[in-house]
Amino acid sequence: MKIRSVLSAAVLAVATTFAATQALAQDKFTLKLAETWGPNFPIFGDTTKRFAETVEKMSDGRLTIRIDSANKHKAPLGVFDMVKAGQYDMGHSASYYWKGKVPETLFFTSMPFGMNAMEQYAWFYHGGGMELMQEVYEPHNMLSFPGGNTGVQMGGWFRKEIKSLEDLQGLKMRIPGFAGEVFAEVGVNPTNIAPGELYTALERNTIDAVEWVGPALDLRLGFQQIADYYYTGWHEPATELQFLVNKRVWERLPADLQEIMRVAMRTASYDMLVHSQHENAKAWANIKQDYPNVQIKQFPEDIFQAMYDANKKLLTEAAEDSAIAKKIIDSQLSYQEQSRAYTDISERAYLNTMAEVE
Repeated sequence: MKIRSVLSAAVLAVATTFAATQALAQDKFTLKLAETWGPNFPIFGDTTKRFAETVEKMSDGRLTIRIDSANKHKAPLGVFDMVKAGQYDMGHSASYYWKGKVPETLFFTSMPFGMNAMEQYAWFYHGGGMELMQEVYEPHNMLSFPGGNTGVQMGGWFRKEIKSLEDLQGLKMRIPGFAGEVFAEVGVNPTNIAPGELYTALERNTIDAVEWVGPALDLRLGFQQIADYYYTGWHEPATELQFLVNKRVWERLPADLQEIMRVAMRTASYDMLVHSQHENAKAWANIKQDYPNVQIKQFPEDIFQAMYDANKKLLTEAAEDSAIAKKIIDSQLSYQEQSRAYTDISERAYLNTMAEVE
C-alpha cells in the first residue's frame, strides 16, 4: 500500500508539472516596445515592424509586440531609462546615445576607423562582442541585442566646404557617439539632437552641419535643400542599432519565446542591413539628376590624420579610465586586425580589381 501510495503521489506530481507547463505554453504575452524613431520611419521603423511580425507568426500569436514610436512616448532619447525602469518592456535605439549615462555603451554602435558591418557582426556573434555588451548592460537590468545595421554612414552635410582644420574650429555639428568626441578634439562643437528635430536645427542655424545616416534617409529629411556639401564617411563604418529588453521581463518569458525573440531580432538585424544597402543604392542612383547642387566631398588628408590621431588618443584615455572599456577596446582592435587581414585579400581585393577593369 505504501509503495502504491508513493507511486500515485509521484504520478500526480508529474501530471501537475506537465499541466502547469502546458498552461504556461498557452499563456499569451504582450510586450511594449519604445523606439527612438517617429511613426513609419523608413528602414529603422521597418525593422521593428518586421521583428514584431516575425515574433507573432513564430509564436502562433502567443507573443505580441506593441510598438510605440517617439510621437507616442515623447522621449526619443529616453529609451534607455524607460526600459531600465520597466516603463517599457523593450526598446529600439542606438547604444551610443547612452554614453552620457554609461560611457561604455557607445562601443556597441560603431567606432571611427573601426570594423565594417560584416566584421562587426562576426565580432558580436563569434568574437565575444555579445558577452561584453551584456557585461555592460547587466547592471542596468537590461539585455542588449544587435538591432540592425546601416553599413558605412556618410560623413555629413555641411553648409560650407571643409578645406582645412581651421574650417572646423567652432563649427556646430550634430554628430553622436565616439565620433563626436573625435571631432571635438579637432575643434568642432558636437551635439546630439533627436532625429525628428534635425532638419529644423540645420535650417534655423542651430547647427552648421549634420550627420545622419546615408542617402536613403538623408534625402527624405531634406538636408540637400539647405547644405550643398555631402562628405563621405569615416566615423561610422558599421552602425549597429540595438534592441533593449528589460531583464525581469525577459526572465518571465518561457524558454521557447525567448528563443523566438532571439531569432526574430537576429533576422530583423540582417534584414535592415540589406534593406539599407538597397535603399541607399536606389537613392544614390538619381542624386546627380535630382539634386545637381550636391557636391560629394572627402575630408582632406590632414583632417583625416588629425582625426585618426585624436581617435587613438581618446581610445587610450578610455582604456585607462575604465577596466571594462579596456576589455572592449582590446577585443575590438584585436578582432579587427585579424578580420581585416582577410577582408583585404577578399572584399578589398575584389573591389580594387573591379575598379581597374571598369
